[in-house]
Amino acid sequence: MLIAALATGPLAANCYVLAPAPGGDCVLVDPGQDATGQVDEALAEHGLTPTAVLLTHGHFDHVWSAAELADRAGLPVHLHAADRRLLTEPGAGVDPGFAAQLSALLGPGPFREPERLVEVDGADTLTLAGLEFTVEHTPGHTPGSVVYHLAAGDGRPPVMLAGDLVFAGSIGRTDFPGGDPAAMNASLASAVLSRGDDTRILPGHGPATTVGRERATNPYLRAL
Repeated sequence: MLIAALATGPLAANCYVLAPAPGGDCVLVDPGQDATGQVDEALAEHGLTPTAVLLTHGHFDHVWSAAELADRAGLPVHLHAADRRLLTEPGAGVDPGFAAQLSALLGPGPFREPERLVEVDGADTLTLAGLEFTVEHTPGHTPGSVVYHLAAGDGRPPVMLAGDLVFAGSIGRTDFPGGDPAAMNASLASAVLSRGDDTRILPGHGPATTVGRERATNPYLRAL
């Protein structure tokens, strides 16, 4: 499986390009600020054609380029309904001080949804670009945060597209509007600690890690 990781925007949010192999269809995950150019370069380098966009949650640094990339190719964009508001009101997902900075950074709007928005929930299985994604609703960072699980196959370990649920050595913050520490702990237990140690975690920021490494060393998971 081909996985290209692109750090995008001032907050270095990870955008992922996933495909069974070069030279075919692919899926884009969390195309944030300034992602379009990097995505186009990755598509050209590997001869890929995007078929869908997956969003782990609605924060601006993970969704900013989704409408642009999707609408020019007529792609569906998948997002949990509880975070839909953040597409058109990015300041609603952060504290008032940060919201004021966002207004200066992003402009006054209006901000729009992608033309083809598909709401997902924890019971969904998506087959896209020859890959099967299982959706798990993981609130805590935002009400509509989800994790996308890719099953193991062809000798490779399972892959978890974790968004801002868990990072190498840390977890997503819960102090923004819609954050919930108790829900975060429950999501970490169900989505991370229940998985095999070989599961590869592709987080929303920072380097990739594994469930085993985080179970052993992440202080927030050890506390659970």
